[in-house]
Amino acid sequence: MKKNDSTSIEELQGLTLFIKSEPASKANSRRVVKFGSMSRLIKSQKALDYSEYFRQQVTPITPLMSGDIRMHITIFYASRRPDLDESLILDLLQGLVYVNDRQVKERHTYWGLDPENPRAEIIIEQIPPVYTEKKPAHRRAKKGE
Repeated sequence: MKKNDSTSIEELQGLTLFIKSEPASKANSRRVVKFGSMSRLIKSQKALDYSEYFRQQVTPITPLMSGDIRMHITIFYASRRPDLDESLILDLLQGLVYVNDRQVKERHTYWGLDPENPRAEIIIEQIPPVYTEKKPAHRRAKKGE
């Protein structure tokens, strides 16, 4: 979605985002810093830079998606080295597209290679409530029924 779009989620069948740049792996993107005698793990500079660049490319939707969500993510990396890791993307979409990444109940994540154009292609869809509602328990028949 471009920065100047004012489309709300009610008008969308789904949402497709193309995010330029290669995301940092959340698992491998922590660094240790000392605050006095305390040590803390914080995001790496690559993760911080990607987070800022990501926010510049995504316009928040109104209202945010509030139900269960299905995602298809293809991450095109600049080299074969990085692990496939969409977790930073899921975190960054919080407050921009959906309320919380716990809403993502189904995801399909794919690894791609494109040295000239590293990017993430993201398709986000709300899962209809009929698929996520709790089904009633089957009642056993009593003798004589």
